[in-house]
Amino acid sequence: MSEATEVRVYEPSEDMVRNAAVSGMDAYKALCAEAERDYEGYWARLAREHVSWQTPFTRTLNEDNRPFFKWFEDGTLNVSYNCLDRNIEAGLGDKTAIIFEADDGAVTRVTYRELLSRVSRLANALRARGVKKGDRVVIYMPMSIEGIAAMQACARIGATHSVVFGGFSAQSLRDRINGAGAVMLITADEQCRGGKNIPLKPIVDEAFGMGGCESCKDVVVFKRTGGACNMVAGRDVWLHELVEGQSDVCEPEWVDAEHPLFLLYTSGSTGKPKGVQHSSGGYLLQAILTMKWTFDIKPADVFWCTADIGWVTGHTYITYGPLACGATEIVFEGVPTYPDAGRFWRMIQDHKVTVFYTAPTAIRSLIKSADANDAVHPKSYDLSSLRILGSVGEPINPAAWEWYYENVGGSRCPIVDTFWQTETGGHMITPLPGATPMIPGSCTLPFPGIQAAIVDETGNDVPWGQGGILVVKKPWPAMIRTIWGEPDRFVKSYYPADFQGRYYLAGDGAIRDAKTGYFTITGRIDDVLNVSGHRMGTMEIESALVAHPLVAEAAVVGRPDDLTGEAICAFVVLKRSRPSGDEAKQIATELRNWVGKEIGPIAKPKDLRFGDNLPKTRSGKIMRRLLRSIAKGEQITQDTSTLENPAILDQLAQTL
Repeated sequence: MSEATEVRVYEPSEDMVRNAAVSGMDAYKALCAEAERDYEGYWARLAREHVSWQTPFTRTLNEDNRPFFKWFEDGTLNVSYNCLDRNIEAGLGDKTAIIFEADDGAVTRVTYRELLSRVSRLANALRARGVKKGDRVVIYMPMSIEGIAAMQACARIGATHSVVFGGFSAQSLRDRINGAGAVMLITADEQCRGGKNIPLKPIVDEAFGMGGCESCKDVVVFKRTGGACNMVAGRDVWLHELVEGQSDVCEPEWVDAEHPLFLLYTSGSTGKPKGVQHSSGGYLLQAILTMKWTFDIKPADVFWCTADIGWVTGHTYITYGPLACGATEIVFEGVPTYPDAGRFWRMIQDHKVTVFYTAPTAIRSLIKSADANDAVHPKSYDLSSLRILGSVGEPINPAAWEWYYENVGGSRCPIVDTFWQTETGGHMITPLPGATPMIPGSCTLPFPGIQAAIVDETGNDVPWGQGGILVVKKPWPAMIRTIWGEPDRFVKSYYPADFQGRYYLAGDGAIRDAKTGYFTITGRIDDVLNVSGHRMGTMEIESALVAHPLVAEAAVVGRPDDLTGEAICAFVVLKRSRPSGDEAKQIATELRNWVGKEIGPIAKPKDLRFGDNLPKTRSGKIMRRLLRSIAKGEQITQDTSTLENPAILDQLAQTL
């Protein structure tokens, strides 16, 4: 298939249309029309039908202090109750909630009743340790039942959790503990990935050694491997010892709908990560609706989202959404290529997975492996249990979409190509499998009730077929409430003055097809890179580089990459003469490792180039558009007459 010229439309099967929760385009259009007629009434109806409330809400949307919107604010609920207790009350206590497959292949199954017992014991233990409603708890855990139980336990007692991805460095962890003002940290001795044990607790100790974690009085450690682990007296306690003797009955803390369920730090266009704050009621509603409509979840389904709980996808589509819908889900500790690149397909076959949700980066890497070795090709496995496929984290290119559809889905499973963000809480633009005709590479149409649009720099709508800036015109229940401790930054980032504060700014460019009105995401409009679905701020990486004693100056840009979507390209000026040959390679390795230590391995530049200077205007501004062209290997055709040092471009074009 030619990605540039051929457009093929894939219609939902008759069986999918007949049995889906949203059945056919007429049903989709009816939901959108209902939202158009009575926006608040639409969301109120859904909130009453899909969420269990302790105290029913009487006010749906409060816009009095826009853009700090409030939804269902006088209603009270508990998110953990909605995920666990109500399923048991509905007769699902003995249903498998989680099938956990460890890195080494060991499988553990936990029912809803058993999971509630685990969560309750931990929740009681946290209360006994002094954690109370409104306190923040940082979770730095491997993929595990314990990690999910820790998040649910916080929700159960009204504590606000902030999960930090297990691949982040001590500095990144320290910054998040400090930013959240956390009173407790829950971690593990080690995590297991790809046959290796990777320490976590030593990183915690390093983070505390940096200072700034004084608010955090307790460190709870899950013994995952039994590896060497220093325990600090008076601060550190083993998880199994903490929960020993605790009751497995824990009355939920009923909180108002606007109570902060979690903070999740995400990269922004400035160096400091943003603490995205999500509510309890509105967020839960979107998690449930998208599970039911986007994934068409059924009682017999086995759902598998391959994300990590350290990212928002793992929050919404592992910890909360599937459990709130009473689903059985897979939780996976390892990596898709260990012990071989058939791991995903083998797990789908063995566990009879029906709904599979993964990232384009994983798909592209597995295409290469499958092409090289028939033994790990998906066609070598029985994937007949699958009925829906999903894509998340970044736009999926048409060629990867087609391969996924044909080789994994057997040309019969619809692909829900979902666009959403940490800030949105759940899917915003996505096909619905029983309604939406699919076009490879397009995330298609907005989720019912989401008022997505494309505008120009002044906030005016652009015609279909013309690219522009993606916005959401009306507030929605699952939206970000604020940036923790930085309300002014929240307004500047998401409701900028350019649009008179009217619309939510997604930070992405997009285009709508002139005929179908389908959305296609074209990339970020700010200095944020999307590397394998993970958002990385260029300034954050630049700040890490210039903190190295050898570095005088650095500039970071992105370039397209066949595997990761975008690759990080760093241009560096040292405090000494420009290195060459083996010395340049040695310093580049040192700087990559430095960035990995400062931020995490995901932030390591793929390309690193040295120059005597950076391309600057005579006023001192770095010409990043020129660096982007160099990174892509393009010929410089732009006007360079304003540059202070045009000859530097040839120098920076040299690769190591």
